[in-house]
Amino acid sequence: MDGGLQLYAPDGRRLYLNGSERNSFLETARRSPERTRLLCEVMAYSGCRISEALSLSVQSFQVQTGVVSVRSLKKRGKIVFREIPLPPSVVEELHDFFENHTARLWPMSRQTAWRHLKHVMGVAGIDGPQANPKGLRHAFGIHAIASNVPLHMLQRWLGHADMKTTAIYAQAVGPEERQIAARMW
Repeated sequence: MDGGLQLYAPDGRRLYLNGSERNSFLETARRSPERTRLLCEVMAYSGCRISEALSLSVQSFQVQTGVVSVRSLKKRGKIVFREIPLPPSVVEELHDFFENHTARLWPMSRQTAWRHLKHVMGVAGIDGPQANPKGLRHAFGIHAIASNVPLHMLQRWLGHADMKTTAIYAQAVGPEERQIAARMW
């Protein structure tokens, strides 16, 4: 088990959005201003870190192939990009947004972006230690595992150097574990 990646707080509470919270977050984001909505959708559907999302530009998105190229920010000086597929509906929305924007898509600080995401979570009724951008990233990992995404592919999408770090998402318990187990029944 990786010492840095934890899905539960010391008191046992979840540090990730469960499936219904993730859906509620995305539904609430759809009613948010365009920039906030797109930031929420890109983060929810790519699993990128908030700083990685803020560094994205129009050139980061390959609209024809439906992927986003994210520069991994935790590679200690190395320049490493990872390509992550996005849902066609999000790519279409981004394409429309690009027509009016040519530079940074989210010209805001990390703290401001964090507040926007936290606000959407609050309106969605998500509260607790999971209600933050990292909880959204963890939700992406758990949702990918529950959707049968191969672990090696999830590792690449999340930018993990070690498969042990990614494998922690396969240890989800509660409703997510039941969903995974139900595939066997």
